[in-house]
Amino acid sequence: MLKKLKVDSFVIAIVISIVIAYFFPQLGAKDSPVPMHLVSSIGISLIFFFYGLSLSTEAIKNGLKNWRLHVVVQSSTFVIFPLIILAFYPFFKDTSNEILWLAFLFMAALPSTVSSSVVMVSMAKGNLPAAIFNASISGIIGIVLTPLWMMPFVKPFLENTDIAFDFSTIYMQLVTEIVVPLTLGLLLRRYLGKLARKYKAQLDLFDKFIILLIIYKSFVQSFEDNVFTSVSIKQMTVMFILVLVLFYFMYNLTGWIGKILKFNHADRITNQFCGTKKSLVHGTVFSEALFGKTSLIGILLLPLMLYHAIQILIVSIYATRIGKEQTEREKLAGREL
Repeated sequence: MLKKLKVDSFVIAIVISIVIAYFFPQLGAKDSPVPMHLVSSIGISLIFFFYGLSLSTEAIKNGLKNWRLHVVVQSSTFVIFPLIILAFYPFFKDTSNEILWLAFLFMAALPSTVSSSVVMVSMAKGNLPAAIFNASISGIIGIVLTPLWMMPFVKPFLENTDIAFDFSTIYMQLVTEIVVPLTLGLLLRRYLGKLARKYKAQLDLFDKFIILLIIYKSFVQSFEDNVFTSVSIKQMTVMFILVLVLFYFMYNLTGWIGKILKFNHADRITNQFCGTKKSLVHGTVFSEALFGKTSLIGILLLPLMLYHAIQILIVSIYATRIGKEQTEREKLAGREL
């Protein structure tokens, strides 16, 4: 099993982007001749435009039928996950670690992943149409719910800055960068959908490039403002442990809920895999839209990047094992018949 483990190439690319941001900050600096904020803003809009083009109408229709599974997955993603972090707020309020707590809340309030959730559900022989539906609709729901979770808690951090924290301004940016391109993509899917699916691999690479660009720019700004001087090695270690514990807690909780509700094997897999994932794509996009003019983004993304690496590694192992076990059961059932 250990020999088969491979570090995700995107995780490596993220680490390289952070290293480049530290040693070569010129392009992402405030006085850079390259308009990085504009480039990343256009990139975000294109990501969601292509996302709208790629959505499958058939998958959405099929997915709508299994409403109990959808309610549980979305509740795990946008209610249970954030509430777990919120329960610890009294212990961190008005302390030096409050910003780290805020980073965990941001991670907890994010939508589920799309591509990795679907791929791993398929590997484990879960309910694939439901996985596609939940992963897709999660990003749309997150446009509304993620900022709502964050706004009451992030406002105090901006009170002593010249950044205007206004609900209408933030939602206007979310609408122009995310909702409008997504809607446009959905409207043009009929004409350009086949083309988008044909070049899906290239579009995935473009998505990752924009994410890496945002991470680079965010960390350049954080390094410039000495944000990470407040984060010690001990805090980073504790953060990693907490992320690992949080993942296993949610994975086992969603599994238990599936059993209580008597989901079949395929639905339990989809519930566990989609209900425990957090999207780095949406995390970088939302952090840019919500806090793009501040130096908070670097720290806000730390738990998310750790969680991203952990969820891909662990779930891929589980998906491979569960898929093989299910295949063996199907073979045995076929022999008995």
